[in-house]
Amino acid sequence: MLKKIKIICTLGPSSYKKSVLSQLKKLKISIFRINLSHTRLEDLSSIIRYLKKNKIKNICIDTEGAQIRTSRFSDKIFFKKNQTVSVTNTSKNTNKKIINLYPYFKIEKIKKNKIIRIGFENFKLQVISVDKRNRVLKAKVLNPGYLESNKGVHINQNINLPAFTKKDIKAIKIAKKFNVKHFAISFTNHVSDILKIRRMVKKSDFIISKIETNKAIKNLNKIVKFSNAILIDRGDLSRYVPISKIPIAQKIILLKAKTMNTPAYVATNLLETMVKSYEPTRAESNDIYSTLNSHVSGLVLAAETAIGVNPVLCAKFLIECIKEKKNENKINKNINLLFKKQNANLL
Repeated sequence: MLKKIKIICTLGPSSYKKSVLSQLKKLKISIFRINLSHTRLEDLSSIIRYLKKNKIKNICIDTEGAQIRTSRFSDKIFFKKNQTVSVTNTSKNTNKKIINLYPYFKIEKIKKNKIIRIGFENFKLQVISVDKRNRVLKAKVLNPGYLESNKGVHINQNINLPAFTKKDIKAIKIAKKFNVKHFAISFTNHVSDILKIRRMVKKSDFIISKIETNKAIKNLNKIVKFSNAILIDRGDLSRYVPISKIPIAQKIILLKAKTMNTPAYVATNLLETMVKSYEPTRAESNDIYSTLNSHVSGLVLAAETAIGVNPVLCAKFLIECIKEKKNENKINKNINLLFKKQNANLL
């Protein structure tokens, strides 16, 4: 018997519409996720107030967490191969000659020849010199591409970042005022990250630790033990685990969560095609089936419902997949009968 599978929908421009929220509510979506990485702090109170006015429950605040990002700017910028660019960590604006990163970290500690990957479109730089006094890196573009606002940055060097940004801490305080009870920790690396947020929220609040790094996998036992649930973000995890091994990593993490009786959710690319299309691919359908077959407790829609062309259709497709999984035994029985009939006709 398949347990109840939760569906987590990420909110954004496509799903904040009243008509969409109303339909998602009727579908009994389990959790409505607000991604702080794409939400301005000054908008958070009005967003939560608006959701509550529309009777949306189980709101989840998903922190920015310990991740470096490009700063915010208006238009995307194209960088050519072999172009030289400065990389800073100050209040300077990003432009064709300067890439500014957020939040603050000791950028002068980055070593020469280290690789900087930005976003998921294979835009890649290599550090060619470090100006420690002015805290500026000079880098050469290895793979050309567009630089966009607020994109994740990965550097192949160990960098110590606080588990929560200043924005995260302020957002948690705002959420508490509205009695929000679900909190997701992005880039959970240590059990201490969970203990920190436990001190900021109520004892009864639901903490979801996101598994997105090598450190999280290394400390998986304790993270799973001290969390109310875990969430496998396959996108950011693929910066540390080769994409060919992501299915194996997912299976191992889900099995660990099962043995410790902790719910586990899976996110990233479940229905990526449906961000722009009204129909998923066969591969996406098969991925969802395989995930449902691997001790998962919930499925997370991200861009699909935040900026996709039809958030409701995405949620309905997941519901249909879950129903089909529940009917699997009946389907298998019918298939076996069909094969028997076919074989009988051949004899």
